[in-house]
Amino acid sequence: MDDIFLPSGRLSPDILDEATATVLRESLAHTRATNWDSVRTPHLFMGLLAAPDSGVSSWAGRLGADLPGLLDQFRDLFNQENAEPVPPLLLNREFLSDNVIRLLRDAHGRAADSGRDRVTPMDLLITLFTTPNSIVAECFERIGVTAAKLTELAVLAERQAPA
Repeated sequence: MDDIFLPSGRLSPDILDEATATVLRESLAHTRATNWDSVRTPHLFMGLLAAPDSGVSSWAGRLGADLPGLLDQFRDLFNQENAEPVPPLLLNREFLSDNVIRLLRDAHGRAADSGRDRVTPMDLLITLFTTPNSIVAECFERIGVTAAKLTELAVLAERQAPA
């Protein structure tokens, strides 16, 4: 497949494993809940925290992070108080920020490089931390945890997660 999108603009469901599809649905819900009109990278991260697979849970454990607490912090940090009501959102190209589209393409490439045809939550998590100028990584850097450390812990968690 040349692109991750169908001709209609919808994200191709064939490139996602079931856990990743759930993460993206959670990302949409958190986009709405924080009053944004498009899915941004922090919303992808919120989706990972809201629907963690064993790899994401292992990463959080290695980091010493409380997943529900971290989710609350990100939701509060990226909430737009006085925004207009959010229209319905779909996993369509038009509702995804350029950074999210790039991240999804990079995660798909990472999966392909690993011999998989479907993106996993760990592909998303690791790509979130390795993307240049990642706002998610920047949030952690503000509290002294580097993107390199986040990536290292995620790769370790991925290697030890059950297949």
